[in-house]
Amino acid sequence: MAVAQNVFSSKGDVAYAQLRSWILLGTLPAGSRLAQYELAERLDMSITPLREAVRRLSSEGLMELDSHKNVRIAPMSATEARQLFEVRLSLDPSAVELAAQRRTDRDISAMRDAAQRLVPVTRSWGEEGLTAHREFHRTLYLASHNDVLIHLLEDLWDKSDRYRRVGLELPPGAEPRTIDFDQHFDILECVVAGDGSAAADLMRRHIRGSLTAAAIDALAGDELTVRQNSA
Repeated sequence: MAVAQNVFSSKGDVAYAQLRSWILLGTLPAGSRLAQYELAERLDMSITPLREAVRRLSSEGLMELDSHKNVRIAPMSATEARQLFEVRLSLDPSAVELAAQRRTDRDISAMRDAAQRLVPVTRSWGEEGLTAHREFHRTLYLASHNDVLIHLLEDLWDKSDRYRRVGLELPPGAEPRTIDFDQHFDILECVVAGDGSAAADLMRRHIRGSLTAAAIDALAGDELTVRQNSA
């Protein structure tokens, strides 16, 4: 019996990781409704590990249980985007400020390596730009050596990814975004120099000009249009 539980646990982890990736990448569109049995078939596994994964994703706010048989991918909203943005505006500057105080030689090497892989986060670079962007920011907050803060930022980054992809489809996503790109290197040098205050200030400026900020305005406008049309 113990072996069967471990197998189910392992399959549940696989289902969770795959579904989470599909949701964050937009492969499973926000607001879409899906039959659990169809999802299980798509994952090539039984319904039991699929339901385990759905429960985990529901607890994270990424999926909703519509009924015993169907699930709904959590919709995106201006409210959630704004809340994620506000929390990031608080935590990211704190992380780089701590990183400036605590970074090791290994941290600096990791940050510089990640910086070399950066490309502008624009529509033309797409997923490559988003992946490199995330890897660089992750090296910054790992250098804070605060496990609680790192965990919070990992979760925050995941949930913000759907909104970054919305931002890529807006006019700012088609621009060169060289200021945003250059800010990464400025933040890095402040952290390496141990100037936490300057790194935090730059990070706040960086976040305010992010694609998530553009997505908030666009989603708010769409929601207003829907309310007006429904009135």
